[in-house]
Amino acid sequence: MSYKRDEMKDIFKKIIISQQEWLSRLEIIPRNIELEQHANYIFTGLRRAGKSYVLYQVIQELCKDKNYEQIIFINFEDERLSEIDSNDLQMILDAYYELYDKKPILFFDEIQNVPQWQKFVRRLADQGFQLYISGSNANMLSSEIASTLGGRFINKEILPLSFAEFLQFQKIPFSAKSKYTEERFAIKKAYSGYLHFGGFPELLRFENKRDYLSSVYQKLFFGDLIARYSISNVNVLRLLVKKMAESVNNETSVSRIKNLIKSTGVAIGSNTLFDYLGYLENSYLIASLSNYHSKFTERESSKKYYFLDTGILGLFLMDQDTKLLENQVYIELRRRGLSPYFLKRNTEVDFYVPEENLLVQVSYSLDNPETYKREIKALTEAMKEFKLKDALILTYDEEKTIETAEGKIQVLPLWQWMLESKY
Repeated sequence: MSYKRDEMKDIFKKIIISQQEWLSRLEIIPRNIELEQHANYIFTGLRRAGKSYVLYQVIQELCKDKNYEQIIFINFEDERLSEIDSNDLQMILDAYYELYDKKPILFFDEIQNVPQWQKFVRRLADQGFQLYISGSNANMLSSEIASTLGGRFINKEILPLSFAEFLQFQKIPFSAKSKYTEERFAIKKAYSGYLHFGGFPELLRFENKRDYLSSVYQKLFFGDLIARYSISNVNVLRLLVKKMAESVNNETSVSRIKNLIKSTGVAIGSNTLFDYLGYLENSYLIASLSNYHSKFTERESSKKYYFLDTGILGLFLMDQDTKLLENQVYIELRRRGLSPYFLKRNTEVDFYVPEENLLVQVSYSLDNPETYKREIKALTEAMKEFKLKDALILTYDEEKTIETAEGKIQVLPLWQWMLESKY
């Protein structure tokens, strides 16, 4: 046992020193993330969305004086740590104190890979250590863990790059005046790529973006879903993801999903289907939206589902830009910290955000007279119901103002709206 402990401690020393050296050489483009200076954080979100990158950014901001010796950065997906358990975690500090005589700031990446990690980090928080933790599993925020951590951490969801960040990473200039200048041509070209391939930070380094996205999805599918939840029927889950992608922007009941899968000759029980949908949400692959008009007891049985990256969604679609457009609007609303519903009664409105009194309809184009009539009718009815004088239609690339008896409807290209919060 002593030999194992000494060997493990040496591994931690090597990791601590090598990561400090690597972090001191790393060059990053800061993301638009606002954090409290002295708080402890748990960063959660979709695999490869940039949680580790945010940890690097925090480290560089803390180490402006180049004092990287104060940093412990441990990535628990390191193969050298594949067999450790919670009893081994104290050795991280033991190893550090044999190297340095100072109190460290701790960064633990993908710590959910270590069983029973919560009590260790709570003890460190109670002892006054500053900690930043990342994980790809929404179960990190389950009621049990929240109870264990006792409010000592702030949860911060990390989504793939915003469109503003996407432009910054490519050094494409933009401002509130861009739509009037030649800058708009480069912005709109990037916008097409962003919509079709999503916002994973590493994506920009790859020429074959579809192959990269496929590799990310395979890792998520087999690692975060099949292995983590011990799913034996791989084909059923694979088919479920495909059907969820094809159903984006449509209200979908569990019974409808079950019938869609059954129509392919595959049987799945309702309880299993509910479990699988929960796994997909826990892994941040999809998110669900309820109908504001539904009774509370009905909101769980019939929902809309969106993917948390349009690049992953695009792997399952062919020429479905309307779905990608609406899905991107959902991601942006979520990025802004909003909690939208959809409205469906006699007509349908894609998004209603009660806390902002915001009505948003998404339409690729309003050129078709029937489409124009349908979208305006739905919005004006909702404006009347909620006594609102403004509403919004987001399109691929159309801009106008429509005056109605109920009030003003602003029509904007999605790319302009996504950049608004940056101005």
